[in-house]
Amino acid sequence: MPSPMDRRSFMKDSLLLPAGAALAGQLAAGKTEAGAADKPAAPAETMPCGKIDQLQVSRLLLGGNLLTHYTHSRDLKYVYRLTAQYNTEEKILETLAVAERHGVNTLVIHTVPAAMKTLVKHREQCGGKMQWIICPTAEIDDSLKAYTRHVRQIVDEMGTDAVYLWGVRSDQLIAKGRVDLIAKAVEAALVAGVPSGVGAHDLRVIQACEKAKVPADFYIKTFHHHRYPTGPKPDQLKSVYSEIPGYWCKDPKATIDVMKPVTKPWIAFKVMAAGAIPPKDAFAYAFNNGADHVLAGMFDFEIAEDAAIARKALAAAKRDRPWRS
Repeated sequence: MPSPMDRRSFMKDSLLLPAGAALAGQLAAGKTEAGAADKPAAPAETMPCGKIDQLQVSRLLLGGNLLTHYTHSRDLKYVYRLTAQYNTEEKILETLAVAERHGVNTLVIHTVPAAMKTLVKHREQCGGKMQWIICPTAEIDDSLKAYTRHVRQIVDEMGTDAVYLWGVRSDQLIAKGRVDLIAKAVEAALVAGVPSGVGAHDLRVIQACEKAKVPADFYIKTFHHHRYPTGPKPDQLKSVYSEIPGYWCKDPKATIDVMKPVTKPWIAFKVMAAGAIPPKDAFAYAFNNGADHVLAGMFDFEIAEDAAIARKALAAAKRDRPWRS
């Protein structure tokens, strides 16, 4: 099996064409939803929630990639820098406040130091209530020392609400046949006293975790259809990742089938295939086919519309898989 793609090159070489164009327009017009970054969020609009362990988690979650600037721009290299110029600390604080106002109460993010400091500022100085699900990015080996230390840091020092195993790490471990280390990583977060999940791009991660009865509280798994212009063709579906940017869910039908009997909550991510699938289509597809929550990267000016789309998709959802959160 080809080696998993390097995180930094993957993130830099991959972003949303629609969001990049929209962002350029917003920058030119100077139009974003007003909201002072140094004030607590106003009372939120309602958003349906599900329960993951003891956490009440909104069905729509805020993705962290745009906030950490690890954007998915495919071959448009300038979008990475454009996003970094737009999503300053002040704008990130405003984005978090806007999300709260529209009922999005939970953020999923990985441990970029600058972003971690901004999250703490939002909570401690701005009165923010956003919950955090954070994935440590430390290497995982048999000792698990570095990973455990990283877990304790984000739990004890930052106060994260939940931890999950980064999908890049779980994909690497399952390729080596090390579901035992996935289980130990999950247990490290449980011992630290927070809900613990497993992220994955490779569907075999979920299958192995279920077979081995890994004590995860939830899964974060890629999920999107292939009905878009740059969607993968059959001859490109040779590995978990494609070297041709454009997809992150190798087999949507298999994902639906595997997740259907799973009783743990499922947060679907990459549902828009990095901007190639409109939210109206992506959210409905995910909820109708079994996802309990949708994780979406959103600029501040996209949140109100996306939240409204999510509410409508949830109200109209017709699904075979029971809600698991």
